[in-house]
Amino acid sequence: MIIDLTHTIKTGMPVYPGDEETRLEHSRQFGKDGYNNHQLSVNMHAGTHIDGPMHLLDVVEYISEISAENFVGDGVLLDVSGAAEVAYKAEYEDIIRESQIVILHTGHGERYGQPEYFTDYPILTAEFVQLLIRKKVKMVGLDTPSPDHYPFDIHKSLFRNHIYIIENLKNVKRLLGVKAFEVIALPLRIQADSSVARVIARVTE
Repeated sequence: MIIDLTHTIKTGMPVYPGDEETRLEHSRQFGKDGYNNHQLSVNMHAGTHIDGPMHLLDVVEYISEISAENFVGDGVLLDVSGAAEVAYKAEYEDIIRESQIVILHTGHGERYGQPEYFTDYPILTAEFVQLLIRKKVKMVGLDTPSPDHYPFDIHKSLFRNHIYIIENLKNVKRLLGVKAFEVIALPLRIQADSSVARVIARVTE
């Protein structure tokens, strides 16, 4: 079974305050032009996307230069719904294995499209992030717009340790009760700091 964790890209989709709006134009129409085509203008942090290190570090490392192997892997879900902060718990030491992709279910994704989605979201604690670093996880996936607030130290700590960030996931609650799954979160092969992405979970057990 495949669980799609991706928001649909469309005109007027929610974007982080201050970012450019998404515009998707039906630029050629079959009835008039004899074929269909669409023109898309989207910033790389709209909807479901993957943040790369160049987003907030003074480096030149386009997301197209990162091996695709980093974006596919064994997934693990942590149900942290209702928490204002995602904090370290000793039990996570056994739950999270090395090189996994950690998906967090905060429940905040249900507010996608509402103004408070971008202002009142749970954040990751430094101690929890140190666990992710020790476990050498590939990525952390969130049903929120960010793992932290300005000055984005959590972002930077993850990036410095080659951990990529999936933001604005959808349907994460469908993973509750799933015993085992693989995450496939492929960015575009684009010369940019980050990329919109199609993210799916393939249930394996």
